[in-house]
Amino acid sequence: MAVLIEDYALLGNCRTAALVARDGSLDWLCFPRFDAPACFAALLGDSDNGRWKIAPTEPGCQSRRSYRDGTLILETLFTTATGQAMLIDFMPMEMESSVVRVVVGVEGTVDFSMDLAIRFDYGSTVPWVEKRDPHTMTAVAGPEMLVLRTPAELHPLDHHTQSRFTVSAGQRLGFALAWQASHEPVRAAFDVEQALKQTETFWREFSDRCPDVGPWTDQVKRSLITLKAMTYAPTGGIVAAVTTSLPEQLGGERNWDYRFCWLRDATMTLLAFMNLGYYEEATAWRNWLLRSVAGNPEQVQIMYGLGGERRLPEYQLPWLSGYEGSRPVRIGNAAATQIQLDVYGEVADAMTQALKSGLPRLPRSTEIQKVIMPFLERVWHLPDAGIWEIRSEPRHFTHSKVMAWVSFDRNAGVLAQSDHPEDRERGLHYRRVADEIHADVCMNGFDAELGSFVQTYGGKELDASLLQIALTGFLPVDDPRVSGTVVQIERSLMQDGLLLRYDGERSTDGVSGSEGTFLVCSFWLADVYVLQGRDKEARDLFDRLCGLCNDVGLLAEQYDPRDGRMLGNFPQAFSHIGIINTALNLHRVVCPVKTRATAEVVTP
Repeated sequence: MAVLIEDYALLGNCRTAALVARDGSLDWLCFPRFDAPACFAALLGDSDNGRWKIAPTEPGCQSRRSYRDGTLILETLFTTATGQAMLIDFMPMEMESSVVRVVVGVEGTVDFSMDLAIRFDYGSTVPWVEKRDPHTMTAVAGPEMLVLRTPAELHPLDHHTQSRFTVSAGQRLGFALAWQASHEPVRAAFDVEQALKQTETFWREFSDRCPDVGPWTDQVKRSLITLKAMTYAPTGGIVAAVTTSLPEQLGGERNWDYRFCWLRDATMTLLAFMNLGYYEEATAWRNWLLRSVAGNPEQVQIMYGLGGERRLPEYQLPWLSGYEGSRPVRIGNAAATQIQLDVYGEVADAMTQALKSGLPRLPRSTEIQKVIMPFLERVWHLPDAGIWEIRSEPRHFTHSKVMAWVSFDRNAGVLAQSDHPEDRERGLHYRRVADEIHADVCMNGFDAELGSFVQTYGGKELDASLLQIALTGFLPVDDPRVSGTVVQIERSLMQDGLLLRYDGERSTDGVSGSEGTFLVCSFWLADVYVLQGRDKEARDLFDRLCGLCNDVGLLAEQYDPRDGRMLGNFPQAFSHIGIINTALNLHRVVCPVKTRATAEVVTP
């Protein structure tokens, strides 16, 4: 039986990431970056598709785990009939492509076994394995090499490498697995204990900068660490999730690759960083953005690779059975070629917030704005694929038009403050365009019979993204049209107290099947409750959402209330952004004294 999505914990080094199950099995790892072919892919297949398991030999032993406070260092305590031992898992920050597992004897003695199956290229390629000495092994396939160094003796068995060992109280056994190019000489071993200290120092220094957010500080800090781990340090790009093809419906085909940088997701992450005072990360992302979108405005994409790569072709891996039989397993994402008008608004809002937060204006930013805004003026009235990236015919999504309004509204506001007359004149023009879009949305996106805005012009379906009408300031929160929209969303999209993003049963989004509740949408609803003064309902919903986090504070993209399971890629940036922003909004209500982190309403 597959491990539950919520039974995984995250390891990361701001370049790539791994997922480790409660039983000590490391089932997902891509070296050397998030979007590289996995060398452990048991997450989407079985143990023969690659894994690294270290666990007590005693069947049914108990385990309890947690992260060291303020870090991404995972500690799993195993209790057996003969004693206790701890497995410490982390990815060293000083070593670009390595993962370390330290087994520590705590009490009595515990017998352990190790099973290592390296399968390059997403579980398809069995490497050539050599023992360099009783405690060192190399695995080579084409351009890639993994080097394992262990204190325990290694034994081959059926294309797996195994080991058995015993730890007593006070013993520490360090296992290190490092990636390198196969044509290079084998790199020297590093000091595992020193790497552990350096990694703990890195995460503590980062997380200690998190401001106080009242009773939600610990949860916010964990989400902040998670988002940091999903940042690709060399470029500043931020991935939407560290996995591919974890299903939105078990056994279905709603399986997507999220290991890329969506402008929308990354922009919301940027806002979360800035709202918490993390301007270094915000600056790195802004610089990534300006490099990535530079060029012809008609070629701006809704997502890019970690370094700003534009070509992200989508293909399938037929040799992987998929998580609980959810096929196909997809690599790449065809949505990269879609037109999604809302991203212009997300980026404009983030850039405006960056200026308000004191990030210096860059000449390239101004020049790019001068070419993108005329382009958006020409295309805002066209149909698009929308925020949910439908794979059917483009439509006139109300949310897309609202976010196009945001782009002109925010840019008009910035230019109105300029000392240059030509900038102010341009700002006045943008204000006129914003007013035109506003009138268009109110005329065509509102259904008088329902008393609510609707998903698409002329349609009757509801969409949780319509909550952004209030959150962006498109209309005041006390406008009857906003109130009516919130009521209809609660009535139509609520499932066991959580929101679907739209009515999947009636959807014509081009993909078969339904899905779970979309967690960030429920965070948006809590944010709207705060604006409406419904503070208790906001807090109750927020507490419910935080209660869905697994034992180490992580959330996937979706949740199925009927089966009580997480769904979708994991961990999901959107969900953790929701935790941060809603906590800040609630903290603003509970502690209204203005601070850097709570000076104004936080909008996702």
